[in-house]
Amino acid sequence: MANHSLSTSGAESRGWLGGVFRNRLVQVGGGLLLLLVVVALTAPLWVKVGWLRDPLQQFPSGLDDDGMPLLADGKFLAGTDNLGRDVFSRVVFGTRVSLTVGVAAMLTATVIGVVMGVVAGFRGGRLDLLLMRFTEMNMTLPAILLAVAFAGVMDGHIVHLHPGALPWHWLDVKLERGMISLFCIIGFVCWPGMVRVVRAQVLSVKEREYILASRALGASDARLIFSHILPNILPTIIITAVMLTASTIMLEAGLGYLGIGVPAPAPTWGSMITDGQPYFITAPHLVIVPGAAIVLTVLAFNLLGQGLQEVLEPKRKG
Repeated sequence: MANHSLSTSGAESRGWLGGVFRNRLVQVGGGLLLLLVVVALTAPLWVKVGWLRDPLQQFPSGLDDDGMPLLADGKFLAGTDNLGRDVFSRVVFGTRVSLTVGVAAMLTATVIGVVMGVVAGFRGGRLDLLLMRFTEMNMTLPAILLAVAFAGVMDGHIVHLHPGALPWHWLDVKLERGMISLFCIIGFVCWPGMVRVVRAQVLSVKEREYILASRALGASDARLIFSHILPNILPTIIITAVMLTASTIMLEAGLGYLGIGVPAPAPTWGSMITDGQPYFITAPHLVIVPGAAIVLTVLAFNLLGQGLQEVLEPKRKG
């Protein structure tokens, strides 16, 4: 009987994985995403072997006689920017920044959202009411405005997290913009949607018969959450997290466009669009190439998320 149960479980697992890999949306979105990840990971190697130029290097031959950016030619695959830097190289290295910040921000928002959603849905009562009112209050404010407000505080000031009368200087925190502070900011403003989704799933699952039976047999709250509830809502969490990554990448690009993203000279897609706007008529590639990279990356995550939803949540397929 045990062997039969294990074989049945293994067959279901193989069928589930087969359904994921056979889905066309997953194939297209996953393929695009895999390509972007490989490009981001191997970019420094390409520079070492000479297949890619240093994204920070300014080439004297990268500007024409009038000091204007060059269009795409045999030497510069996607042209150059206003400082004579290789646009293609900067877009490739911008992939590293966008994917790192986007995925890290997604993980931050997912952890916050899952914890709050599970607590609110499982406990219920006044705690649920308090957490959901706080969530709804955050949802009324546009994420970009909250992110701009938080990013504006990152101006290099040192915050003392200890009483002034005590000589504890190890609690001092310097607020400055960078990849770590940026993904924390984006993660802290993108969690409300995850909370609502997780709470709704927990409210549905916790009333099922096997949950009630486990509770009647004396199962603790921790066992109910980690052994029964979380495994059942995991597909929804994965789908929401994948689609949330597209939003975090767009928000990172928006902050870069406003000049409050990862500081220069790091190549980011948003800052590249800002720098290229004054030259849009004569050198449209400065805006089109990084813009296309943003669209391609967001499309990859959305296709992957929709494909996973069709496989993991067939009831929502329509």
